Amino acid sequence: MTAQKIDIIKFLKLSETIQIADVRSPSEFKFGHIPGAVNIPLFDDKEREAVGTKFKKEGRLPAIIEGLKHAGPLLVSKLEQGLKISNNGNLLVHCWRGGMRSEAMTWLFSLGDVEVKVLDGGYKSYRRYILESLSEKRKIIVLGGMTGSGKTHILRYLKSSGEQVLDLERLANHKGSAFGALGQPPQPTTEQFANLLFNDWKKLDSEFPFWVEDESQNIGSVFMPDTFYLNMQETPSIVLVMDVRTRLPRLMEEYSTYPPESLNASVLKISKRLGGNKTRDAINAVETGDFAKAIEIVLYYYDKAYMFGLKKKNNKNIIYINTDTDEIESNALKILEVSKTLKWT
Repeated sequence: MTAQKIDIIKFLKLSETIQIADVRSPSEFKFGHIPGAVNIPLFDDKEREAVGTKFKKEGRLPAIIEGLKHAGPLLVSKLEQGLKISNNGNLLVHCWRGGMRSEAMTWLFSLGDVEVKVLDGGYKSYRRYILESLSEKRKIIVLGGMTGSGKTHILRYLKSSGEQVLDLERLANHKGSAFGALGQPPQPTTEQFANLLFNDWKKLDSEFPFWVEDESQNIGSVFMPDTFYLNMQETPSIVLVMDVRTRLPRLMEEYSTYPPESLNASVLKISKRLGGNKTRDAINAVETGDFAKAIEIVLYYYDKAYMFGLKKKNNKNIIYINTDTDEIESNALKILEVSKTLKWT
C-alpha cells in the first residue's frame, strides 16, 4: 500500500485529533520527539544499526530482507499497538525522513484497516519547521530580577490574569541556577526542549505580546534555540529591583527544606566563582542550619553575575521597577501597568 504523504502544517493540524505513531528507534524517540507521539519502533536500536549498515554496504533490497528478519516475529504486536492508539481507524505516522520505515509500518497498519497519513520528510521536516517558527520575531516581554524576586510566581499570576506566558523553566525542568535541579524531574534533551517550547509557542496569539522569564541561554543542561534566545535579548525587559533582605524569606522557605548534602553539592558547583573562603563559609552555614547566611553568600555571586548580564543588553529596552515588598500580586500589578508603555520596533 502506498502511503498518503502530507506536509508538516497539515500533519500538525491533524495531530490535534489523530494520534501520532513515531516508528523510529527508542533512542531516537528518547532524544527528541513530537510531544504527544507514541513510539512504535519498527526496529530497536541494535536492529536499526544492523539494517542501516546493510543498506550502506549492499543496498535497499538486502536491507529490507535484513529488516524482515528482525521485525517479522514482532509484527503482530506492533499492529496491535497501532490499532490500540488509532482514532476511529486513523493514524499519523512518521520516521526520520519519511522513507522505508514509514512505508513498512503503513503497510502493516493497513492490514488492520487503519487509514495512515505519513509526514512528508519525516521528523527531520518537523525539526526544520519548528526551528524556523521559533526564530520568528514576536512581541516578547522579558521579566527580569535578581534571584528570589518571585519572577516565576509573578508570571503565574499574570497567566491567571489572562496574559500570555511561556514558562521556560517548567519546560526545562530546572530553575536556572546551580540549585535549579533541586526537587525537579530529569531535564529533557536540548532537542526535546525545543519541541516542547514550540508546542506552547504555537498556541500563542501572535497579535499580542507574551511574557518569559529572563534566563541565560542554558537552563541547567538545556540550551534554548539560538535565534529564539537572541530575539529575547533584543526585546523590552522589565526588571524588578528588590533588596536582599526582602528576598531572603522566600528563598529560605523554598530551599531550607532540602537535605544539607544536596544544598552543599549545589554550592560546590559554583565554588570556583565563589572562591575558597566563601564556599567554605556557605557550606558551614548550611551544616549549622544558618540558611540565611548561606543564601546571602550565594546571592552575592548571583546578583553580581546578573547585573553584569544586564549591562550587555540594550539599556533603552530595560525598565526598572523598585519594590520594597515580595508580595506577588502587588508586584505583578506594578509590572503589568508598566508593560502598557512598552513599544516594539
